[in-house]
Amino acid sequence: MKKRSIRETDVTGMTVLVRVDFNVPMRNGTISDDSRIRAALPTLQMLGGIGAKVVICSHFGRPGGQVIEEMRLTMVRTRLSELLGAPVRDAGGPSGETPVQVASALSAGEFALLENLRFEPGEEANDAEFSNHLASLADIYVNDAFGAAHRAHASTVGVAEHLPAVAGLLMERELEILGKAMTEDASTSPVVAIVGGAKVADKIQVLWHLSEKVDTILIGGGMVAAFFVAKGHSGGAALVTDEDAAAANGLLESGRADAIIPVDVITAPDFSERSPATTCEQSSVPNNQLILDIGPATAKKYSEVISAAKTLIWNGPMGVFEWQAFAAGSEAVARAVAANKLATSVIGGGSTAEIVGSLGLVDQITHVSTGGGASLEFLEGKMLPGVAALDDAP
Repeated sequence: MKKRSIRETDVTGMTVLVRVDFNVPMRNGTISDDSRIRAALPTLQMLGGIGAKVVICSHFGRPGGQVIEEMRLTMVRTRLSELLGAPVRDAGGPSGETPVQVASALSAGEFALLENLRFEPGEEANDAEFSNHLASLADIYVNDAFGAAHRAHASTVGVAEHLPAVAGLLMERELEILGKAMTEDASTSPVVAIVGGAKVADKIQVLWHLSEKVDTILIGGGMVAAFFVAKGHSGGAALVTDEDAAAANGLLESGRADAIIPVDVITAPDFSERSPATTCEQSSVPNNQLILDIGPATAKKYSEVISAAKTLIWNGPMGVFEWQAFAAGSEAVARAVAANKLATSVIGGGSTAEIVGSLGLVDQITHVSTGGGASLEFLEGKMLPGVAALDDAP
């Protein structure tokens, strides 16, 4: 169902509450990756350019409804101001009178940023009073936080009950591209999904939904162990439950998409960065070894499948990519996806986005989603609460 967009809404002179996802990674007290801030710039710049008064709000971390000094948005506000090339006022709050006063004092084209939404217990509880407070700050609500759209919080769902609610440019793009990637026809086929992850239980709903929508699924990550067990091989030292093995077997025997599992893997005796890496064939993984990456033959095979695709959907690394000895599989897949210039390539957020970012391949991918959990639930076929709350397009 198509949602109403900010493109179709005249907000000239209005006060607009914009929900963004500025939950950026921090290292050593500084922002290590500002891509989520940059992703919101088109919407904010458009609003400022047409004379809207813009009140921005975001969560950061998990303060649990308490004020945590290290989780204030001060550095985020400073970086946002630099990127916008305009001052961003501190709107305080997120509850209380200060946000009301700051919002009412904004002039056309000015910006203000509320303090961390999750400092207020009512945010994650989708509290009616806090939702009403947020709505009182503006004339219209814009959700541009796809990364938080899978959460039914006050700033993603509750506020939309009180104000006209529309999608921002980033939200619109996420829904359009992810939606197209999941719609198979002659122009988009073959569709190849690449799915990694630690456990089958974490991804089985994604795998099952994808199996109805795509031609091929390439399996990677820790859940490879369950697929090996399902094929009658050793899963190594990983704990594979009967339920996981049955789920893996069900997918392999479903007759839906062609699910391809590794022909070789990289193993190690311990879950450690310095643990010695060994290449093992599918049928010869020692019982005392952990599977920590796909092997070189598998990386080559997967790359060949990827090169022939017209649509690529990737969610989840092929191994423990943070450790160099177990990063080759994920890197090979990333480079193969980037090298297929004829395909529409969509990458789910989180770790997968980090892989292509670390390799400098983001510009060679059609779309890198800003939502980790949100993109995962979208791929499961779920309606995201933050999307459902938006007004339907006429």
